[in-house]
Order: sequence, then C-alpha cells, then structure tokens
Amino acid sequence: MSTVNIHEAKTHLSKLVDQAVKGKPFVIAKAGKPLVKVTALDAPTAPQRLGFLSGEIAVPDDFDTMGAETIARLFGIEA
Repeated sequence: MSTVNIHEAKTHLSKLVDQAVKGKPFVIAKAGKPLVKVTALDAPTAPQRLGFLSGEIAVPDDFDTMGAETIARLFGIEA
C-alpha cells in the first residue's frame, strides 16, 4: 500500500482515487504521519430496480377491488 503526502494527494487525487477503485488503496500522510486510508467501497454498481421481489411475493388477482364493500360502507355509499 502506498503512502502519499497531502500535497501530492491534492495534486493527483483523481489518479489516486482511480487506483483505489481498482483495488490499490493508499494512505494520506502529513509530515510522514499517516492520517487516513483511502479504499474502494463495496457499494453496488447499479441501483436496484423495480421488480426486485419478483417471484418472492404473490399479489391476489382481486387486489384492486379488495375491501371495496367495506370502503364504500365507510363513505356511506351502497355497493
């Protein structure tokens, strides 16, 4: 793992971050004293999309009319 001083890190930040993303973390030091370690995150590369529970749950065929009679009665409407 490489160590770079703050000035060098500011000058070459984009290049250093690209290397960290590729699996080469680095340490930023001030006056030779290590301060922080920069490493890639284990974040998902793509956002989750709709349908991620596909096949995991079942929606009844009458979902859009479930409870219609009760709702109508609560609003004083005869169904």
